[in-house]
Amino acid sequence: MSVEVIDIQTFVASSTPGQIIDVRSPAEFAEGHIPGAVNIPLFSNDERAEVGTTYKQVGPKEAFALGLDRVGPKLSHFIAEAEKLTDSGALRIYCWRGGKRSQSMGWLLQQAGLKPVVLHGGYKAFRRHAHQMMEEPMKLLVVGGNTGSGKTEILKELQKRGEQVIDLEGLANHRGSAFGAIGLPPQPSNEQFLNLVWQAWDGLDRSRPIWLEDESRSIGKVTVPDALFQKMQQCTTLAIEAPMPLRIGHLMALYGSQAVEELEASLLKIQKRLGGRDTQQALEDLKAGNLRAVTERLLLYYDKLYHHSLHRRGDHLITHLTLDPPPTSWDAWLKQAADKLQGADDNG
Repeated sequence: MSVEVIDIQTFVASSTPGQIIDVRSPAEFAEGHIPGAVNIPLFSNDERAEVGTTYKQVGPKEAFALGLDRVGPKLSHFIAEAEKLTDSGALRIYCWRGGKRSQSMGWLLQQAGLKPVVLHGGYKAFRRHAHQMMEEPMKLLVVGGNTGSGKTEILKELQKRGEQVIDLEGLANHRGSAFGAIGLPPQPSNEQFLNLVWQAWDGLDRSRPIWLEDESRSIGKVTVPDALFQKMQQCTTLAIEAPMPLRIGHLMALYGSQAVEELEASLLKIQKRLGGRDTQQALEDLKAGNLRAVTERLLLYYDKLYHHSLHRRGDHLITHLTLDPPPTSWDAWLKQAADKLQGADDNG
């Protein structure tokens, strides 16, 4: 009996049972994979290169024979690893295109008494599906504000209240500025970032608003998917204006415990745009431990940059929100800012 092959919508549906197994090489998996998948590679990186070279330089028959030779000693290992991942026997398997690698693994596991299904079109079909999801109609609410306004924290407060939130910076492991990688894990590949955005998006109710933070096209080394970025640029941005003392205090708390060398390296990334005099003064203040002066100087730079970016998309797409009287504590700011944003959505 042949292994069942299913389409991408069925494969990723929460109702479809079975751990997802990616049988591509470790290098392919590291570059990008379906979120939640476990890698049981049919070939190692070197073996895949060896088989591919043989296919191109000698022929498909010889490449197939070489592949069998490399895989043969590992068959019992594949079965043992797969059995660890299932109690019911159900497993979901994919390779790059849904071809020989996933079909072969599916056949083997079926012979071992398990119940695998294979993804039609493989990882390539998943990528197409993820891109198409970004094209679907959606109601976005974008939270804007100057650097240090706590937009990410405000989104978390909204999420606590039952709002639908996509934390792009959280998925990117980056806060968005030249200092954004400090204290965070390495960023995913650009390919995997899209996959993570898909995962966050997949479970949301499209009939309800989805809140995001206003972002540049690039968040560190990764890029917001084009279709999503265009939608973000074309919807109304709710720009919440935080009091300067709270912004300074928040950034000092966020970065004050970080190594001076890391802060200095990040500062030097923007020295051409910041200017020689301001860069030199900021470096001197940093070495002297005067983090407040550094923060104040950098906020002048980032405020100009953000205001230019914000108004470039058109004033008719921007709603400025202020709190009067302004909160004097960070916790009060987050709660009142979330109240204001929810009120603006209700009125909009």
